Amino acid sequence: MSGRLDGKQALVLGVANRRSIAWAIAERLAAEGAQLALTFQGERIEKSVRDLAATVDTKLVTACDVRSDDDLDRVFAEAAEAFGGGLDLLVHSVAFAAAEDLEGRFTDTPRDRFWMAVDISAYSLVACARRAEPLMETREGGSIVTMTYLGGVRAVPHYNVMGVAKAT
Repeated sequence: MSGRLDGKQALVLGVANRRSIAWAIAERLAAEGAQLALTFQGERIEKSVRDLAATVDTKLVTACDVRSDDDLDRVFAEAAEAFGGGLDLLVHSVAFAAAEDLEGRFTDTPRDRFWMAVDISAYSLVACARRAEPLMETREGGSIVTMTYLGGVRAVPHYNVMGVAKAT
């Protein structure tokens, strides 16, 4: 059976576990015929992500700290190598805020943790798109998808600084 994405190459950032949105997207991409490269954040979840990756056509599974330009350079170089120099689709499913900034008053969020939430949840899309662009050009174009949430346009209890970060 032929899929709509046969021969397409997709890098999915932010797989956390079988319940993560990134994994649901990766599964659907694979079901439609795409080859995948997956990233995860941190050793704690590596095994579960590798186990998930083994169930689909995955060319690469690698750690990625989107706050690190060196890490992003490495990940996109690895994806380029795994995919023969090209990329058709980038899925940015990455967000983070310190737990203490999701409770209490938004105005109590300290500057350093505010910028960390924005850096990880929003700016990392810019950094990833910059690296994906030349790989997509080799494939004569591509698509970039990112996640948001209702809390980016409306006040949602216990979303606090994440609402601002995702609205960014």
